[in-house]
Amino acid sequence: MNQFTIDLWKVLHSYYLGFVKLLPRLALAVVLFLLFLFIARQVRRWLLPKILRNSEDSLLTGFLGDMGYWIVLILGISVALGALGFDGAVTKILAGAGLSAFILGFALKDIGENFLAGILLAFKRPFHIGDLVETQGVKGRIIDMTLRETIIKTLDGKDVFVPNAGILNNPLYNYSVDDFLRLEFSVDLDNREDYKKAIPLIENALKETEGVLHESHQHEAVASVEETKSNALCMKVSFWIKSPEAEKESPTIKSRAIQNVLHALKQHGFSYAPQKAGSGDS
Repeated sequence: MNQFTIDLWKVLHSYYLGFVKLLPRLALAVVLFLLFLFIARQVRRWLLPKILRNSEDSLLTGFLGDMGYWIVLILGISVALGALGFDGAVTKILAGAGLSAFILGFALKDIGENFLAGILLAFKRPFHIGDLVETQGVKGRIIDMTLRETIIKTLDGKDVFVPNAGILNNPLYNYSVDDFLRLEFSVDLDNREDYKKAIPLIENALKETEGVLHESHQHEAVASVEETKSNALCMKVSFWIKSPEAEKESPTIKSRAIQNVLHALKQHGFSYAPQKAGSGDS
């Protein structure tokens, strides 16, 4: 029993001496880590206003600031471990982190994919906050974006959280890129009517409709024969509007345009079948 106590004391004493010998290095490592932690915070605090001067993108600014912070912090951890004499441990930690990332990459494939997609969208984004977009059957305005998902407020007030990978891998329709939106509807005239006379009447009625654009050749109101039926001549009518508030204005402008076109045709004696309105935003 006495021998066991002596051996235990020797082991504890050796650990104590080793700890005392390590104290200066430990103190230096703590000081170095705290120094790098301070520098990392200052780098992030310094980067944010610098980036904001050249970019109004809050997501990209925050991402770059966090990236600078973590790069400096990881460097500080490596230097602190080196001061403790754990140079080999740094290599093992980095190798272990790479292996862990490889394993977790399979386990959390969807999360990692959305995270990487968020980074790509942050650097080269096909939309901005407030844009009217449509993707994967969801149509609404962008209200926020994180590195994992994009939040879209639909036209009926729902908040939809769309994974970034889905946006990156699927078609995205942005109606706010140039602030123009095309609307369509159709009018069924009697098959015996002269469509050549009806076309200018329809186009003039559209030009006189409030909210319909007609100043530019690229955004002219157009009427054309879409198809003929046994007793009807189907006229396709399309026109352009400004789209900053498309979800509020387009139904009103479209209704006004239909009424004006039907009134003009009726005023000039044209006979038409009950009109078949259809939305064709593009």
